[in-house]
Amino acid sequence: MHTADFLKSPDKHQPGGMVVLYGPVRFLKQAALNCFKKRILGEDEDDALGFTQFLGKDVELKTVLDELSTISMWGDQKLIVIEQADTFVSQYRSGLEKYLESPAKKSLLILDVNKWLKTTRLAKKVAMEGLPLECSELKPAALTRWLMERAEQVYEKKLSRDAAMLIADLAGSDLGLLDQELSKLTDLVGEAARITPDNVQSIVGGWKVKTTWEMLDAVRMGNMEIALTALDKLLVAGEAPQRIMGAISFQYRKIANATILSRQGMPLSAALNEAGVFYRDIDATSQYMRRIGRTRAEKIIQKLAEVDGNLKGKSALNERIQLEELLVTLGATIKAKV
Repeated sequence: MHTADFLKSPDKHQPGGMVVLYGPVRFLKQAALNCFKKRILGEDEDDALGFTQFLGKDVELKTVLDELSTISMWGDQKLIVIEQADTFVSQYRSGLEKYLESPAKKSLLILDVNKWLKTTRLAKKVAMEGLPLECSELKPAALTRWLMERAEQVYEKKLSRDAAMLIADLAGSDLGLLDQELSKLTDLVGEAARITPDNVQSIVGGWKVKTTWEMLDAVRMGNMEIALTALDKLLVAGEAPQRIMGAISFQYRKIANATILSRQGMPLSAALNEAGVFYRDIDATSQYMRRIGRTRAEKIIQKLAEVDGNLKGKSALNERIQLEELLVTLGATIKAKV
């Protein structure tokens, strides 16, 4: 189960003896942890007597098991969290499997890991006796729904689908940052019940996000002089190459997904809408895809993965040169149809 789905109705899901939070999205992990704190510790959720936290590389299984089985005289339930638990899980996999056969009745163990292989015996036991929660990035459609639901449930504001899509386009997919943007928008609109696309455009992201958006618009239009000038402004201002790459990937994954849907027979405009392209950009993006051609469009994901890996250390080539080459590749034109 994805943690975003769990958080919609957490009380409907029993954690059993063990919860595994797996994936890279810290915002979701913290939100799930807060839910379990309230469930297990109640009003005393910050009470150190009922809550214990370990770092995976520094703790032994015996210590964890002793903590799970020992209930304080001042409380009747305990919550034990092991952060960065990948090494801990690898080292004590069989012991954790055995623990799940007869877990402590008044304690809950939460493992925070990056990777979680669902085919292992431990993962299968957790799926049966505990609760594995996926904390990965949301896909465009799910991200839009999350923004709309978050705006209504937390900030008591109506957020249209178009406004939600625009927030994601401007600010990216980091849920923590998106939540901050919703908070700022709530302050902006005051007593108004609705957050509009115009509200979003006026406040989200700052000049760096606006410049990034202009850079990608220029690539889409084939105006590489403007695109490369915008890239230069971002780099000179200290914007991290990996962050710029993240924004490029966020936008172009939508185009890649739309290409797949189009190949499967869906009309291109409908495919772009389904892939999460902001409605005002559908016509221009459709023209762009026809201009670059299906063959080049189908290679977008491969190219993004290649450059992303290179920026993370697989290549010694200057980061500026890598990003410039990527923009030129994405903006290249051939006479073909999607």
